[in-house]
Amino acid sequence: MNQVQDNLNRTGANRMKTTVAVIIGLLAIGISANAEFRTVSQAYEITLSDFRVPATPSSAVIFKECVDCDSRSIRVTPATRYELNGQPVDLKDFRARIFQIRDRSSVILTVLHHLESNTVIAVSTSL
Repeated sequence: MNQVQDNLNRTGANRMKTTVAVIIGLLAIGISANAEFRTVSQAYEITLSDFRVPATPSSAVIFKECVDCDSRSIRVTPATRYELNGQPVDLKDFRARIFQIRDRSSVILTVLHHLESNTVIAVSTSL
C-alpha cells in the first residue's frame, strides 16, 4: 500500500511540475509577444459638423479632432470602406445619405486611420 501511495505522490508531483513548466512557458511567450505590439491604426470619433466627405475615391477626408484643433487631411483610397448603420455602402451612397442630414452636430463618425500608409481604412456612422 505504501508503494501505491508513493507512486501517486510522485505522479501528482510530476503533474504539478509539468503544469508549472507549461505556465512559465506560456508567460514567457506572452511577455515576448507583448513586447512586439505596435500601433498600426488610430480611430477618431468626430461630429459630422467637423467632417468633410471625400469627393472621389482617391481624394481625402478633412476633419477637426476638436473645436479648437486645426483641420487634418488624410487620404482615402478606392479600398477605403464606408459604413452606414453597420452596413457597407459605396462612396456615392455614403455621400448622398450624409448630405441629407440637417443636424450635423448630433451625428458622430468614426474615421479609422492607418498610420503607416497614412490613409483612411474606414469611415462609419450610425444614423
